[in-house]
Amino acid sequence: MVGLLVDVTVVVHFAALVFIGFGGFLAWRWPKAIFVHVFFAAWGVIVNVTPLPCPLTTLENHLRHRQGLGDLPGGFNEYYVFGPIIPDGYGQYVAFVAVAVLVVSYAGAFTRWRSGRSPLVPAAK
Repeated sequence: MVGLLVDVTVVVHFAALVFIGFGGFLAWRWPKAIFVHVFFAAWGVIVNVTPLPCPLTTLENHLRHRQGLGDLPGGFNEYYVFGPIIPDGYGQYVAFVAVAVLVVSYAGAFTRWRSGRSPLVPAAK
């Protein structure tokens, strides 16, 4: 059962990473999603540039300990993302692309909001 919980935690963690990366585009259709995305994006930056631990990594480590395993070597990103998915040494490029995607998604959401095509702005009469 604990193994299943670890697997679910990993899936939720990957879903959170995808949302952090691309969730800003949801605001093009559902503008209020931007508020949730800003929180997740800020949290993603905070846990990656400060020693503050990610709660999902902390949960996975706790569940791994219950299985008799140790902490994730290097943390979630280092264990599951950098190396297995993204080749080592490409972190700076991934960070640049991530910021570019974020800017594009927010610029698009803002443009839609300003043009009145957003449900947050009442249609012009």
